[in-house]
Amino acid sequence: MRLIAFAILGCAISAFAQTEVVTTAQTSKPSSSPKKKADETNKNPFGTESKNEGPITTEIYADEASFDSGKNVGVFTGHVKVFDPRFNLQSDKLTVYLHKGEEQGLEKAIAEGNVGVVRDRPDPNGGPPTHAVGRSEHAVYTANDGSVELTGMPKVQQGLNLHIATSSETVMVINQDGHLNTHGPSRTEIRQEPKGEKAGSPTPSPKP
Repeated sequence: MRLIAFAILGCAISAFAQTEVVTTAQTSKPSSSPKKKADETNKNPFGTESKNEGPITTEIYADEASFDSGKNVGVFTGHVKVFDPRFNLQSDKLTVYLHKGEEQGLEKAIAEGNVGVVRDRPDPNGGPPTHAVGRSEHAVYTANDGSVELTGMPKVQQGLNLHIATSSETVMVINQDGHLNTHGPSRTEIRQEPKGEKAGSPTPSPKP
């Protein structure tokens, strides 16, 4: 059984093979039932389970994982899924870099191959947040400013609006609060849901 876990100050990173029962470091909640733990490996990275309560815990699921303690670098391959209060992500490969010295914690994460990332954009009027769902071949998360940079023909869905790169040189950046900045040629599709029937209008009855 392979289990690699790093618990570093406010950031705990736990890596598991996907077929194994999950345990997580740095949590004050009671331990989950075996059924719930087994179900956690099937969590959807495009869901909304992540909440920032207490120490930041980053869960990384993968088929294979290795960690070089000398370089503070972890490499995860095969069906990679990341669940973090700041973002959710999936990819074929993920390389995680941790700070060295006293400021140990997540510094940068590089995702490669079939990348999908989700960030929430808060509603300024207090309504439900808007999902920013990005897809690309390459992504870099930088912990210092909380940005996610997408390259490799990226596209980002924000609510009903879709932003699509039209050049391989286009870069899309989803910042910490879910705002999107695009650098390079792109196409934006602004969609509107069709209006339904007016409230109170009777539905005609079929004639006998």
